[in-house]
Amino acid sequence: QVQLVESGGGLVQAGGSLRLSCVASGRTFSSSAMGWFRQAPGKEREFVAYITWNSGWTYSADSVKGRFTISRDSAKNALYLQMNSLKPEDTAVYYCAARSRYWVGTSDATDYDYWGQGTQVTVSS
Repeated sequence: QVQLVESGGGLVQAGGSLRLSCVASGRTFSSSAMGWFRQAPGKEREFVAYITWNSGWTYSADSVKGRFTISRDSAKNALYLQMNSLKPEDTAVYYCAARSRYWVGTSDATDYDYWGQGTQVTVSS
């Protein structure tokens, strides 16, 4: 059974930092693209960032570019999201996701086959 488990969320003041982690079990994703998405209350799930299987290419949404950094450790089957200069509008549940076969990442949530349960990030002003 494939599982993605996120951790690292919490409450932080605006301008602060958090590092989210996502550990996969049940299969390896070393040849698959992985990504982060988020969903704020009353809003649709939105793309945050993705990374290709060999970490050779990353892409982030304009809203987080320059503040968030996605990375992965294929040996640990883990995905990370370093979030700096957090803003109240970053408040959301953050989800990690993985594609089952493709190494190319996309910003479309429907292209991802596996999802974690989410971790809450709350940024106070």
